[in-house]
Amino acid sequence: MAYVVTDACTKDFVCVEECSTAAIAPMAGDEAAGTVSQVFINPDECIDCGNCASVCAQNAIYPLDELPADKAQFAEMNKAYFN
Repeated sequence: MAYVVTDACTKDFVCVEECSTAAIAPMAGDEAAGTVSQVFINPDECIDCGNCASVCAQNAIYPLDELPADKAQFAEMNKAYFN
């Protein structure tokens, strides 16, 4: 199971730095960082450690099984970013 970033993300990149598997993108220095409104978690690389959610001051990151119903579309958006 992966974690999911939602629209509450402010792109402070703290979660990106905390991710031990580099499953979160884009990174602060990436060209793509200026073209998206949030960061995304690759569900195939996420190891479900929760480090990202623990440092997210905006509470924008949820475990997939706890994702609020009104945020369900963000699971697919996170996955689609990496396809």
